[in-house]
Amino acid sequence: MATSNSDARINFRLSSDLKKTIEDAAAEMGQSISDFAISTLVQAARKVLHDQHVTRLSERDRQVFATMLDDESSKPNDALVKAAKRYKKQVG
Repeated sequence: MATSNSDARINFRLSSDLKKTIEDAAAEMGQSISDFAISTLVQAARKVLHDQHVTRLSERDRQVFATMLDDESSKPNDALVKAAKRYKKQVG
C-alpha cells in the first residue's frame, strides 16, 4: 500500500494496548505496521466519504418516492422548471 511519493505524515498517540492490537493485526495480515495502518485508515476514510454521498431510504420512503416519480398527474414546480432550464443551458 505504500506509495513511491510518500511525502506527508500523520502522527498520533495511543495506548500501549491499542498499539499491541495494531501490531498483532498487522502481523496477521503480513504487513508492516505502517502499511497496515495506511490501508486500514484509507479504507475507513473512503467508506465514510462514500457513505456521505449515498442516500438510503427505508422501504416505506422508497415506495413513496417511487410512487411520486411514477405519478403522471403531478407537474413540476417553478423551481424545478427553472433548474431544468439552467441545466439545459449549461449542458446543452
